[in-house]
Amino acid sequence: MKYSIVLPLLATTVLAAPLEPRQDTCKVPTSFPTTANSKLPNPFKFFDGTDVKTKADYECKNKEVLAALQAQELGTFPPKPSTFSATYSGGTLSFTAGEGGKSISFSVSIKGNTGSSVPAIIAYGGASIPIPSGVATITFNNDQMGQQSGQSSRGKGKFYDLYGSGHSAGALTAWAWGVDRVMDALEATTGHNIDTKRVGVTGCSRNGKGAFVAAALVNRIALGIPQESGSGGAACWRISDSEKAKGKNIQTSSQIVGENVWFSPAFNAFSTKANTLSTDHHQLAGMVAPRGLIVIENEIDWLGPVSTTACMKAGRLIYKALGVPDNMGFTGSGNHNHCSFPSNQQSDLTAYINRFLLNTGGSTANIEKGPTADVASYIDWTAPTLS
Repeated sequence: MKYSIVLPLLATTVLAAPLEPRQDTCKVPTSFPTTANSKLPNPFKFFDGTDVKTKADYECKNKEVLAALQAQELGTFPPKPSTFSATYSGGTLSFTAGEGGKSISFSVSIKGNTGSSVPAIIAYGGASIPIPSGVATITFNNDQMGQQSGQSSRGKGKFYDLYGSGHSAGALTAWAWGVDRVMDALEATTGHNIDTKRVGVTGCSRNGKGAFVAAALVNRIALGIPQESGSGGAACWRISDSEKAKGKNIQTSSQIVGENVWFSPAFNAFSTKANTLSTDHHQLAGMVAPRGLIVIENEIDWLGPVSTTACMKAGRLIYKALGVPDNMGFTGSGNHNHCSFPSNQQSDLTAYINRFLLNTGGSTANIEKGPTADVASYIDWTAPTLS
């Protein structure tokens, strides 16, 4: 079977960070396989069965993964709108975006940006991780960009004011579009002292799902820091379903579509058969590669600690194939409240911030911590060394 959708914006949407000069010969499909498969999809095989052998091949593979994610799960991720302007004054960065005769205005606050060429972290709803001295905080009101207060909030928020309440994007995609525009605004203005080459994104729980999607879709993000994102973020749909079948109290795709509007309405068709999706969330991590990614998780059952651990182990296999295994880390820890950052994860977070934002060096090698989870039982492929 094939799942088809028209994606008119794919040719201009944000793509994964270039691994080599962009391949103009990539063929991006508009229909995607929906054959049931309990194993995680092979990130090193194109949908037509061709093997991914090189880093250039993998860039093309990421383009078809992006297309499938938009078609089946996230909704269309629009490019920069046709009109755009931005200002910065007194710690407030504002932009106005226009499309099709409509326009919206949006602002974020920036703190800790004293100095020059300061790195920054865009924090969904405010930071729930410790932001070190020397790193600015950009507070991003994602709820204003796309509401997330249950099913009644579908199609509400600044994004939908611009693109229409019937737009296919779920809230996660709307937020990522907003992050992309914040990056545009930073690049278009002066006085904020932010180094736009050293910007990270973070959020916790539902906002952690959003931060993960933003890191994947916005290739100007240097470091993704999703925190306790669970299902819809660091967990793989297929593994979460497997854990649910074993009696675990875990969030799955069938539950998440009824809880909120984070995903596209198109995802509803897959909510009870996630094993027919063309992709899974190890490939969301692969969309971030080779940029920095530190995934922070909790061992609360609802978040799916086995699912997040095994899924992100599979994601790290993608980084390994690209020759940058230490650009992605995973740190899971139990015995603390949801979104309450524990001290035993501090060194892992610090290592990634030092390397990817502060440029002070240090090692991010072999950061892979979590409960026992055998990734080999969820995959039927091996990671090649891409040339």
